[in-house]
Amino acid sequence: MAEVASVTRRNLVSTVMSESDHTPPPIDPKDFRNVLGHFPTGVTIVSGIHDDEPVGFTIGSFTSVSLDPPMVGFVPQTNSATWEAMAKRGAFCVNVLSRDQADLCWKFAKSDNESERYVDVDWHRAPTGSPIIDRAVAWIDCEVEEVYEMGDHFFVLGRVVALEADADHDGNGPFPLLFFKGTLGGFESEG
Repeated sequence: MAEVASVTRRNLVSTVMSESDHTPPPIDPKDFRNVLGHFPTGVTIVSGIHDDEPVGFTIGSFTSVSLDPPMVGFVPQTNSATWEAMAKRGAFCVNVLSRDQADLCWKFAKSDNESERYVDVDWHRAPTGSPIIDRAVAWIDCEVEEVYEMGDHFFVLGRVVALEADADHDGNGPFPLLFFKGTLGGFESEG
């Protein structure tokens, strides 16, 4: 009887990629950013605690990863001082911003203003201790499961420990803030 090799998803992908003899041309970073800017995303502030103080930053690259077990992921830059500070605790909270929180998007997106980000921002602690920003559309509190380095970014995989939507519990949660082609806007249902 012939021996059957064990095939996993990881070695299957590796094999397919290594057998390719085609080297694609380099992609211009400006073109890459322009094309991907046509994909609308929600806007989040990923928050954490460092030295018992709140830290956080704006993240558009956030995704649901797994339902069972519940996992999400986000993609900070490898040179992010905010992520470096937050990572040490091993927990984070994703705050999905409402369209009324565009000012927070820009405030938490700036570099070198970490000490000013939470000035005049109302928040309370999630079960992990990470900040939940008041009036966010939703929040997802997580413990870090894995961190993968991918080019000039990390992919941070988090196991969800608590989550909630509809901050004021009126059944009509606020509308989300969206980012599209370099601008912020709201959402209107088409049907």
